[in-house]
Amino acid sequence: MLTVFVFPLQKIIISDSDAQKKVARKTVHYTFKFFIAFMGLCRIFKFDLEKAQALRTLKGELVLANHPSLIDVVVLISIMPNADCVVKAHLFKNPFLRGVVRNTGYISNADPQGLLADCSTSLAAGNNLIIFPEGTRTKPGQKIKFQRGAANIALRCLRADKVKREVITVLLTVNPTTLTKSEPWYIVPEHKALFSAQLIENNIAIPTVNESMVSKQVRGLNDTIERFFTEMIV
Repeated sequence: MLTVFVFPLQKIIISDSDAQKKVARKTVHYTFKFFIAFMGLCRIFKFDLEKAQALRTLKGELVLANHPSLIDVVVLISIMPNADCVVKAHLFKNPFLRGVVRNTGYISNADPQGLLADCSTSLAAGNNLIIFPEGTRTKPGQKIKFQRGAANIALRCLRADKVKREVITVLLTVNPTTLTKSEPWYIVPEHKALFSAQLIENNIAIPTVNESMVSKQVRGLNDTIERFFTEMIV
C-alpha cells in the first residue's frame, strides 16, 4: 500500500529527492509504530520498550543491535523517526519490499565501497544508522558471531570531529523465542512472547582509523563489539 499509493503521492508533492526520502522514512516510522501498537493491542506480543525511548532523540548516530527475531528492525524504526539502515541487496528485488527500500533510500550492501560512502553521507545528514552486526538472525542456543562489516563502518564512517567517537548499543530480547532463524513464523509459542529493547549506557569507544593497520583495527573492534554483546546477553 505504501509503494502503490503513499510514496507516489509524496513524489508528486515533494520535488526534492532528499526531502522525499526523508518524508518516506518518517512515513515508515509511523507505519511501524502503528504496527507495533496493533500487535500489542491484539495481544500477539507484549512490548517493553521504555528503556529504549532515548533512541528517539539521537541524531547522526550508529546504532548496533543484536538480532534475535524477525521484527527487530520494525521495533527499532518504530522508536526512531530519523532511522536509516543497511539492507541486504536482494530486498531491492523483492516485489513486496523493494518499493519501500528504494523510496526511503535505505542503503544496499551490494557494493562494499559504495556502502561506506553511503553510510558516511547518511550519518553526516543526521540520520541514525541501524546495523545488525550478525548480518542475520541469531539461532536460539547458539553463540553469536559478528561479521566485520559493522566494525568497518564504525571505524571509517563516524565523524572525526565528534567529541566522542562511539557506537550506540541496543540489547534486544524475545522471551519465549519466536520468529527466529530456526523457527517458522507460524509456530506460535505456548505463552505470549515479551519483546524488550534496552539502550545500553556503557557504549563502545571507536579509535581513530590508522590506514596502515586498518585491517587489524577492524578485527579488534569487531571482537570488542562481539564480546560486549555476548556478555550482555548472558
